[in-house]
Amino acid sequence: MLTQLSRAPRTRAQLSEACRRRGVPDEATERVLDRFAELGLVDDASFAQAWVESRHLGRGLARRALTHELRARGVDEPTVADAVAVVDPEAERAAAESLVRARLPGLARYDRATTTRRLHGMLIRRGYSTGLALAVVRGVLDQSATQPEELDGHGSNA
Repeated sequence: MLTQLSRAPRTRAQLSEACRRRGVPDEATERVLDRFAELGLVDDASFAQAWVESRHLGRGLARRALTHELRARGVDEPTVADAVAVVDPEAERAAAESLVRARLPGLARYDRATTTRRLHGMLIRRGYSTGLALAVVRGVLDQSATQPEELDGHGSNA
């Protein structure tokens, strides 16, 4: 278990599963995990908060994707809900817009329909709702059509 923890933070469920795979008796696993929790070595709430911060800011993942990832790592529902609650709708929308703007220059050779489809798909894969993804893509594309210099990073403020 310590080897698992030394590589990267793990949830209680992940460590329990690792012990089960190695044939460690459940009772021994629970005692060790309880002691690790007392020492602060295993803390699912801290893990979930750090995960949400890292994955939302670093990869632009939406609440839905973050929820799915935390559940897959064995974090309980109340802890997941608390962790993803820090991502407010405005921050989520801003992250989606940032992702679209960053990807837009690479799609300049495509027509609007293809660009819309590709950007929409990218946001959906990152956990954004269909409605929000489409609204963000359309908004950024409309803005780029009227103010292209603001989106390509070469405009001037003079």
